[in-house]
Amino acid sequence: MDVTPNTLPSIILVPGHWLGAWAWDAVAPELRSRGHAVTALTLPGLDPSDPDRSSRTLDDQAEALQEAVSTASADGSAVVLVAHSGAGSPVSVFLDQHPTAISRVVYVDSGPVSDGSAFDADFPAEQQDSELPPFDQLAASLDGVSERDVRRFRELAVPQPGPVMRQVVQLTNDARRDVPSTIIACSFPSEVLMQMARAGNEMLAETASLRDLELVDLPTGHWPMWSRPDDLAAAISTAAVR
Repeated sequence: MDVTPNTLPSIILVPGHWLGAWAWDAVAPELRSRGHAVTALTLPGLDPSDPDRSSRTLDDQAEALQEAVSTASADGSAVVLVAHSGAGSPVSVFLDQHPTAISRVVYVDSGPVSDGSAFDADFPAEQQDSELPPFDQLAASLDGVSERDVRRFRELAVPQPGPVMRQVVQLTNDARRDVPSTIIACSFPSEVLMQMARAGNEMLAETASLRDLELVDLPTGHWPMWSRPDDLAAAISTAAVR
C-alpha cells in the first residue's frame, strides 16, 4: 500500500559540530516536498546569540532533542531523528533516556557513541570552546562541496562548547541498541565502516552492537547535505518510511 503524506514520519534534522539548522537548508525543502513534516535544529551551544553558549553540555542538547521529539509527535506522528557527524553523541544520550520515543534514527556519516566515551577527553579544561579549524586541518573530507558552501561554512560556523567536547557519556539502557537504525555512509564505504566497528575502533565500536541496523552507501565527503543534498534527502526519506 502506498504511503500517503499524512502517514509519513516527521523528521528532525540534527547537525554536527559547528553547525546550526542552516546546514540543512538544501535538504529540508526536498524532504517536505516528499510529504514529511521537517524540523531542523540548532543544538544548545551552537546559537551564536546565546550568552551562555560556551557552557552548554550534552545533557542540554539531549534535553533539546526530547523537546523537539515531543513537539513533533504531539499529533501522533512517528518521528525519525537524523544525526550528522558529532550529533551522534547527544542523540546517543537521548536514546539512552528515551529509546521508544522515535521510530528510527538515521546517522549521516555518523553513528552511536559508547558508554564512557568523550569526543575529546583531553580537551583543555580552561578552553571555553573549539573553533572550526583551517580546512586543511579538518580530519574530514570536503569532497563535492562547492566553494560557495565552503565559504558559507566558514562564515556561519559556531565554536563547539568546551563541555560538549570534554563530557564523558554515561549510557546504561541496553534498549537503546534496539532502536531501528540506518547509517548513511559517505566518507567510507559501509563495508569498511563495519569492519572497523567489529575490530573495536574507538569511534565506531558501538555500531557493532546495534540489533536493527540498515546500511546505505552515499559516496561523497563528510558534508553530504551540501555535496549531494537531493540524494541525501531521498536516502533519509526512504529510511524514514521503512
